[in-house]
Amino acid sequence: MHKTVIIAVALAVLAPPALADEKALDALDQWAQWRGPLGAGVAPHGDPPVEWSEDKNVRWKIAIPGKGHSTPIIWGDRIFITTAVPYGDTSAPRGARSPGAHNNVRPLRSYEYVVLAVSRRDGVVLWQRTVRKERPHESTHESGSWASNSPVTDGERLFAYFGSRGLYCLDMDGELLWQTDVGDMQTLHGHGEGGSPALHGDTLIVNWDHEGDSFVIAFDKRTGKQRWKVARDEGTSWSTPLVVEHAGKPQVIIAATKRVRAYDLANGDVIWECGGLSGNVVASPVAGDGFVYVTNSYETREMLAIRLAGAKGDITNTNAVVWTRHRDTPYVPSPLLYGDKLYFLRHYQGYLTCVHAKTGESLFGLQRLPGIGNVYASLVGAADRVYIVDRNGTTVVIKRGAKFELLARNRLDDSFSASPAIVGKELYLRGERSLYCIAEDPL
Repeated sequence: MHKTVIIAVALAVLAPPALADEKALDALDQWAQWRGPLGAGVAPHGDPPVEWSEDKNVRWKIAIPGKGHSTPIIWGDRIFITTAVPYGDTSAPRGARSPGAHNNVRPLRSYEYVVLAVSRRDGVVLWQRTVRKERPHESTHESGSWASNSPVTDGERLFAYFGSRGLYCLDMDGELLWQTDVGDMQTLHGHGEGGSPALHGDTLIVNWDHEGDSFVIAFDKRTGKQRWKVARDEGTSWSTPLVVEHAGKPQVIIAATKRVRAYDLANGDVIWECGGLSGNVVASPVAGDGFVYVTNSYETREMLAIRLAGAKGDITNTNAVVWTRHRDTPYVPSPLLYGDKLYFLRHYQGYLTCVHAKTGESLFGLQRLPGIGNVYASLVGAADRVYIVDRNGTTVVIKRGAKFELLARNRLDDSFSASPAIVGKELYLRGERSLYCIAEDPL
């Protein structure tokens, strides 16, 4: 695969598809990372169904072993998912109870950490690889999983990340090429892990924010060797790094409690930093047209729109922060940047807001979404439509625009915490029990 194709996945955050060459357009037709080819939740060439049910527009549905909340990623004719499969007898919980723990599940069994490749055509499992067997060293939240970190691929290699259980590079046929173990996280309240790796060119980025010594680390994707590692003055966060190309230089943007920071991809130097978010950052940044948007909602509700042009050093309370918002911002689901509009939910509830991305002007909201309960999955968009999936199996589809227009409300017999993936005319939904391919045309 040509390097230009790999780079295009990250560059597309700020460059519209019309500027990409013919080979780079291939990357826009994949869902190679969590949040898709633009890093903002949009499938620019996607056109999945508007309506479905268990009896309508389900091309196939397969059972998934174990449990995981990682998003499926797609390249070519294959879907890749990760999961944690329990085995052995139950025993006493492992590890000390984390300070402030609540609503937790402590590990009573060991797990196989598994990567699967599934055929897009018919849902047949093409291969299944166990990369590690281990009992987790600490708990996770009762609504979480021990396989919540999403994989990423460049079409030649697949990078499966299980946090404290290691980072694994496989070829597209499931053969292990290299592996590394970054350590054991100690997450706030023992609520588990969730951030995914980011890939740009030949560099793979992992953020390691926890209650111990936090850092961001870069690996050579071909060998697994460390390129650089930078200490971070941060507690636990669950957001995923976003790589953005600006003024010819790729920068790694990480949202966290004390600071949003942008690192030089080449060496880890801090390019700019900005305060303003509160604790427990889960939602990941999105970017487009020279702006980056970061948000959270735990102790307080915060959203920042940062202009990259001229951003250097400490930009807190400067003109680089073009607008801010202090209400109705998301906690778990990341926002959707779709053209000049930014869509987001309140906390993780079924109340939607849409604003103009560059000005922060409210276009509509709070809009109650009919039938939508708690939402962990991030919003996705395609074909001028927005898809919002809740944990009770309901998906609402709305029309992209400055006014709220409901197109459909769909229901499946599963619970969904993983974010959806869209490729072509297909929508992939990973539930607690099953993986669905939503498509209008049958086999």
